[in-house]
Amino acid sequence: MYRILICDDQKDIVNALKIYLTPEGYDLYEAYNGQEAVELCRKITMDLILLDVMMPVMDGVTATAKIREFSNAPIILLTAKSETEDKVLGLNVGADDYITKPFGTFELLARIRTAIRHNNRLTDDTMNNNRPYSAGGLVIDFEKRIVSLEGEEIHFTRVEYKIVSLLAKNSGKVMTYDTLINEVWGPYADDNNRILRVNMANIRRKIEKNPGEPKYIFTELGVGYRMLEDETLSI
Repeated sequence: MYRILICDDQKDIVNALKIYLTPEGYDLYEAYNGQEAVELCRKITMDLILLDVMMPVMDGVTATAKIREFSNAPIILLTAKSETEDKVLGLNVGADDYITKPFGTFELLARIRTAIRHNNRLTDDTMNNNRPYSAGGLVIDFEKRIVSLEGEEIHFTRVEYKIVSLLAKNSGKVMTYDTLINEVWGPYADDNNRILRVNMANIRRKIEKNPGEPKYIFTELGVGYRMLEDETLSI
């Protein structure tokens, strides 16, 4: 049974989330500000944390950074549409994903399952972590550094491959522009994401039938990119 902490300063939202999650068999805990969430996570090992961004006493971004000092549990931020900067800050200090209010039950459950699956994969052995990515006919063999689509090999530049492999290894999760730029070009790279956008356009031309309506790599406006979840992942 997975332990999930729900943290939001609005009790009606906490209660609604409990109604959504209880039938799924999760062991649920609750907190009403970031400080309470941090203290509870120190006492109990959580498998996932749902954390509102805007809260009194301690906001969700600060709480995320503090939780990351001692826990690797997946953190999903609960945000408003207008909180783009907070989404980016939260992801950059250690959150795994975010979901924008209002959200539906299906989307919430899907994000939770993705975060738990991804965390389980990271705790597996190295060989399992290097197993190929596969989704919708797109296959990435990380050991051989080969990308194929419907059985045909796709040729990427070194930079393009690095971007695609990073997204694939974090499939289902959003990766911020800053994270991708730092991982691909290094910590001293220009934080202007134009070079990333140019490479992404080239990648999409190679793997997407219609780059304007992508099937594999989705843009999270103002935040980053998310890759179609690996079909081989399982809890």
